[in-house]
Parts: sequence; structure tokens; C-alpha cells
Amino acid sequence: MTSRRQWTALSVATFARFAGAILMGTVLAVIVEERASAFAAGMVGTAYYAGLMFFSPFWGALADISGRRRLVLVVTGIGGVLAVLPLLVVDTVSVAIGARGIYAAFLAGFAPVALAIVSHHGGTTGRGRSIGIFNSARSGGFAVGYVVSGALLEYVTPVDIYWAIAAVTFVSTVAVLFVSDPTPNPDRQPTASELLAETRRRLFPAPDERGHLTRNGLLWLYVAVALRNVAVLGIMAIMAPYLVAVVGVTQVAMGILLAFNHGSQVVFMYWLGVVADHIGRKPLVVVGMGGSAVFAVMAAGLTLLPSGLPQIAFGVLTFVVLGASFSAMTIGGLAFISDVAPVERESELMGIRETAKGIGGVIGPALVGAGATLFTYEVAFAGASLVGFAATAIVAWGLVETYDADTDTVVVD
Repeated sequence: MTSRRQWTALSVATFARFAGAILMGTVLAVIVEERASAFAAGMVGTAYYAGLMFFSPFWGALADISGRRRLVLVVTGIGGVLAVLPLLVVDTVSVAIGARGIYAAFLAGFAPVALAIVSHHGGTTGRGRSIGIFNSARSGGFAVGYVVSGALLEYVTPVDIYWAIAAVTFVSTVAVLFVSDPTPNPDRQPTASELLAETRRRLFPAPDERGHLTRNGLLWLYVAVALRNVAVLGIMAIMAPYLVAVVGVTQVAMGILLAFNHGSQVVFMYWLGVVADHIGRKPLVVVGMGGSAVFAVMAAGLTLLPSGLPQIAFGVLTFVVLGASFSAMTIGGLAFISDVAPVERESELMGIRETAKGIGGVIGPALVGAGATLFTYEVAFAGASLVGFAATAIVAWGLVETYDADTDTVVVD
């Protein structure tokens, strides 16, 4: 049984790390858009997802090979703090975009490595609940980051905000020091050259070394995650201007509506973590993918309702659907990966999932944004929903359940 102190340390580290991430992204997007253009603001997001896409597998593989997962979390935390410092010296658009990408490159090391630790703390029968606690803390950090970013933009200078981002990231790094790592260590510590060679081999495996990527249809999960994020991250990249300029809500109402996404995840993540340990992983993944596609349809339909309370109420429901579907997809998907992953490659496979998300985050905003520019927001959102439904079909067909709830055992091909 993992102690309350361990869960407190893990929760604080997770909450703070992602609060800093969303605070930085929201603030820089607003500042860059004011100084340059909406396109430049979009590049802030592209830099973020590019950093996640390229570096998540690297940090995951490095942690698995060395067995020093907590050290990786500390190093990436320190790197995140250092990534903010250039903004304190040269606060320009290009530096902002670069700093965001570098911050993401270090942030990329947190989720896959921390999830491996969380999974081991939960064990086989409590894995879903453990992952639920982790993601509740992450969603809480996101929600608070959104709220705080608006207040800081209103009342303090950008430099003050940059200091706040560095401070929150530092708090996360300190909290990691109190986390114990129950994951197994290698028989001996590899040399630097061995570490680099093995990391390269894992990131670019030979054809006969890719069997772990196809267990129970794992590869199809990665494909579906990428497609789902093309749709949802593409929509969310332009959701704020859509709500204000097209739907016609006030900026205050826009902020409240967006908060229902991450706010609802705090509850759904924990509850669905328990559900995953009772019904299995695949049902949650399928429902989560399908719900994401439904969210896209609902977002497109916001303009069909009369303004006022009916439109606001439907908007709240729209973002709660997104929060619930994301939670189901995330809990089911992470537990699925943890089930099928060899112990020595768990962080690595978690990192590949982050890469799949990053691919969607790089491609989606450009595609959906172009659709909204050439046609209308509603048409672009409806088109994105088709991509979401395709992702749903892929997991429904390609995934093979990994967990037998009746016997509390993992069943892997």
C-alpha cells in the first residue's frame, strides 16, 4: 500500500508541473498574439507539441535503460526552470516561441516517467485508480493554470509571470525529491556510450525488435490517439476566438466555459480509474474516442442555439462531454499501455503515446484552422469530427482487451 505521503508528493509534483505548463502556454499565446499575429500565437502551440513529440520517447527510453526515473524527473524539472530564464532577459516573439519549445522538450520527460512510477505504486489491481489520481492532479493543474493566467495577465507584468512559471516548475521539481521509485533497476548501471547506443536502438528498433509495439493492438492505439488529437487539439486551438467572435459569448463566459473541460476531468479521472479496474481498458478507450468525436459535433452546433442561457448551458455540456471523453480515453489508454508494456520499456511506451499526441497537436491546429479560414468554423469542426469517428473505429476494431476484471489478471498476447 502506497503511503499518503507518496501520493501527496506525486500529486503536488504533477499539479505544479502542468499548472506551470498551461500557465506558460496561455500567457505566451496572448502576449505573442498582441505583439505579432494569430499565426505567431499558433506557433507557440506548435512549438509546444513539437517538443512533446520529439522528446517524450527519448526521456522514456533513457529512464527505462538507466533505471533512474526519479533523477530524470529532477533533471527535466531543472531544465524546465532554465527554459523560462531567457524570457527574463530577451522578451521577444522569437524567444517566446523558442522558450516554449524548449520548456516542452523538458516537460516531455515528466508524464511518461511519472506514469511508470504511478503504475507500479498501484500494482495490477489498483493500476486504474493510481493513474486516475495522477490525471486528476494533472487536470487540476491545467484548470488552475487557466484561471491564474487570466488574472496575472490582467494585473502584473509579463516578467512577473515568467518568474511565477519558473517558481511553480521549481516547486514540482522539489516535490519529486520526496517520491520513492518502486520500479526495478537494471543489474548494473550502463556507461554513457552504452546508454546512448541503447537509447538509439529503442527509438529506432530493427524490424525483429518491434513485437512489443503490436501487443494486443498497441500500435493501433497510437494511431487513434494521433487522429483524435488532430481533431480535438485542432478545434481547441481556435476555440477561444470561436466562442467570442462567432458564438458571441463574453470573454468572461468564454473562460468559464473552457474551465469546465479540465475542471470536470478532476472528477472523471479518479472515478474512471476505479471503473477501469472493474470493467477493463478497451471499453473506456472506445467510449473516450467516440465522445471526442461527439464533442466536435456539439461544438459545431453551438451557433444553432439561441443566445443566452440555452447556449451557455449547451456550451457547459459540450465541454463536460470533452472532459469525460478525454478522461475515459486517457485512463483506459494508459492502463492498456501499462498492461502490455515489458517492465523495462514502460516509460518508453508511455513516451511514444506522448509523441502520438504531439503529432496530432502539430497537424491539427493547421488543418482545422485552414478549414475555418476557407469555409466556416462549423464546417471545420464537423470535418474534424469525422477524423474523431475514424479514431473510434480503429480502437474498436484493433484493440484486444488486456485486463480480466473477473480474475484481476492481465491478459497479453
